[in-house]
Amino acid sequence: MKIAITGGTGFVGNVLSEELLKHGHELFILTRNPDKQSAHENITFIGWMTEGATPETHLDGINAFINLAGESINSGRWTEERKRRILASRIEATQEALRIIRNLENKPASFINASAIGIYPSSVSRTYTEASTEQSEDFLGQTVQIWEREAGRAREMGLRVAFMRFGIVLGKGGGALPKMAIPYKLFAGGPVGSGEQWMSWIHIQDIAKGISYTLQHEDIEGPVNLTAPHPLQMNEFGKVLGEVLGRPHWLPVPSLALKAAMGDMSTLVLDGQKVIPEVLLNHGFEFEYPDLKEALQAIYK
Repeated sequence: MKIAITGGTGFVGNVLSEELLKHGHELFILTRNPDKQSAHENITFIGWMTEGATPETHLDGINAFINLAGESINSGRWTEERKRRILASRIEATQEALRIIRNLENKPASFINASAIGIYPSSVSRTYTEASTEQSEDFLGQTVQIWEREAGRAREMGLRVAFMRFGIVLGKGGGALPKMAIPYKLFAGGPVGSGEQWMSWIHIQDIAKGISYTLQHEDIEGPVNLTAPHPLQMNEFGKVLGEVLGRPHWLPVPSLALKAAMGDMSTLVLDGQKVIPEVLLNHGFEFEYPDLKEALQAIYK
């Protein structure tokens, strides 16, 4: 396949690119700085979202378009300006991706758009699958709703659309794990908030494989939960993290302290959802890291 990717030089994008190259695909990575990227066989870097850029002139005949672009939600306090940028970066990138597709004479068959499980309301008692209709009305929930609605417009051009709803991505060098591990490395790890909130996590390698699997299976469309099949509550998650790092799990972190330090961003660790990847499981996808201990051992080995 010939595949266009936005956000292909980011934390998830790099791992996804490696996975797709293993399957023999040809990649066209859209980036604001194509000249700064290292040359790689079967990867073409194309400028986009800059003045005068016309990526569509290089993309006619691609088979799929993967949109991962958007400002990270993990780096920095959520000021009102930052919230505006988080939302705007996703909508503007998605609109530009759709503009590019609209201008292609030979359009791709599939539009695979990043999304997030933040669309589901926080709950200790509920279990969410792709069939769940409840939607959160907090900042993350509204952001995902607007984002998916925009990406869904690709259907008007006859494309299959899949919304890849990322859970908490665990991997080296990015995502939430490095910050979560700091207290444990300082021998100060312990229950966060109530400790009952759900952590629907996924190893970054399974993110890449799940997206690749969705590309190959044309009957998969709509919401796709990218979470491991065995979510854990925060207290259990912390115990496993401490065990893998060889550190104690003992010092509680009160909710009020986190809210004071992180503001609205504290919702990422104080609130949670129990999310099951029913679509992938029903289609026969096999997770490389279905259990947290194995996933963390692979990361920290």
